[in-house]
Amino acid sequence: MAVDGVAVTAEGFGLKGSRGWAFRGIDLVAEPGALIAVEGPSGSGRTSLLLALTGRMKATEGTATVGGARLPKQLSAVRRLSAPAHVAGVTDLDPALTVGEHLRERALLQHRFGESVRALLRPRGERTAEAKLRIDTALTAAGLDRESLPKGARTAVRDLERLEALRLSIALALIGHPRLLAVDDLDLKLSDAERVEAWALLRSLAAAGTTVVAVCSEAPEDALTVSTRPGHQEDTETRKEKADALADTGRA
Repeated sequence: MAVDGVAVTAEGFGLKGSRGWAFRGIDLVAEPGALIAVEGPSGSGRTSLLLALTGRMKATEGTATVGGARLPKQLSAVRRLSAPAHVAGVTDLDPALTVGEHLRERALLQHRFGESVRALLRPRGERTAEAKLRIDTALTAAGLDRESLPKGARTAVRDLERLEALRLSIALALIGHPRLLAVDDLDLKLSDAERVEAWALLRSLAAAGTTVVAVCSEAPEDALTVSTRPGHQEDTETRKEKADALADTGRA
């Protein structure tokens, strides 16, 4: 799945809510097709940074650019270039839906809202074939084989293993052919072997051209690492302030 990724830069990038800073002082220079790891403990602003870099949250300090679009002013332009995956409260999978239902729904939304008016007027057969191609390509890129699942495409999300659910979330994001893929909590509750697989997946996507940003507790050595680890006063009150800042800022 070859994609032209985007360059990502940030200078003094920060986000403050009514109760304090979610993150602050982020500097970054990444080339197209880079693998970027946002490393830090839970509550240190990792998810807020991920959403800010994809135009889903509005930064309050500093600047950033994604593919030439400037943040925080050009949020909609950045959203068109990027796609988040595995973000709690933003891209949650419905446990009652099947894998096939999730994929068809995302392909339908992509067709309805992500394509030109001219594309919407194509014959139904062409649209169906295009949706199938998008789904198959995304699944291959995410390393998710429907036939290996307990009930194939009819497998409910609640019956997926944690790594399978991660692959599905990434596949759904890839249906829109984003130039920047943002994955939250990549290594959350994964075994060591599963973490190796997850990072191998992201490396393959970056090698194919997509710029990838992934939140993690510990970054691999070959990733371009951005740390949200606080320099001081990381306590319960500070973590609550960061959670409140995320809620106050809102998500697109």
